Amino acid sequence: MPELPDLQVFSHNLDKQLSGKVVKEVHIKNTKRAKESAAAFRKALEGEKLEKVYREGKELRFKFKHDVVLGMHLMLHGKLFFFEEENTNKHPIIELLFEDKTGLVLTDYQGMAVPTLNPEEVDVPDALSDDMTVKFLQEQLSKKKTVVKKVLLDQHIIRGIGNAYADEILWEAGISPFSVSNKIPAAKIKALHTAIHKVLKEAEKDIRKAHPDIIAGEVRDFLKIHQPKLTHSPTGGAIAQKELNGRKTYYTDEQELFE
Repeated sequence: MPELPDLQVFSHNLDKQLSGKVVKEVHIKNTKRAKESAAAFRKALEGEKLEKVYREGKELRFKFKHDVVLGMHLMLHGKLFFFEEENTNKHPIIELLFEDKTGLVLTDYQGMAVPTLNPEEVDVPDALSDDMTVKFLQEQLSKKKTVVKKVLLDQHIIRGIGNAYADEILWEAGISPFSVSNKIPAAKIKALHTAIHKVLKEAEKDIRKAHPDIIAGEVRDFLKIHQPKLTHSPTGGAIAQKELNGRKTYYTDEQELFE
């Protein structure tokens, strides 16, 4: 699944390529997860000028001139592709054809990617927003007896962090993913806050450098511990794996356990 740094780069590249274009036609090819009808998408988007593309949490947002927003959640296997005149990519979910005969398609072979009209705004801070302060993080962790990795992944607490980057962030902060949230001391919570920003922003830079025009997939070859082929961290710690809520968790004994 593409995570926050991937989506940051996707949104930048989509905005660069598509901003200012006018939608000529909208085709909904798979309504499995869409809450709105194909007719509603056509009515809302056809004839509209795209003003900008940006990211909210784990979702891409396409903002059009008359306060219409198209949301796209890629889920596990959603991918975006540009096309000209006619889409030939398999497993389309939604296709946008612009007046200049270029287009964008969201695909997903599982049919789980979700297009949404005017997605609801939620009062949950994005991982990189100004609202995600050290104080906020301390308040949230102090309430929880669950392990810290589960808190980082909970999109009802902090939006945008996924499984791979949760592992990277916790390694950077020196905190075991299995630490009990309300047992983590204040100094370590501050380190965790710093690690969230550092890891996510550096990953975005790495992706831009290696794949400057990317709008699909996920780039992971620069990660420091969340990689199956790695045996040791950059500082020499042996990397272990363990299942946590059905997800692989990568960690080392360099990370302190609070319980």
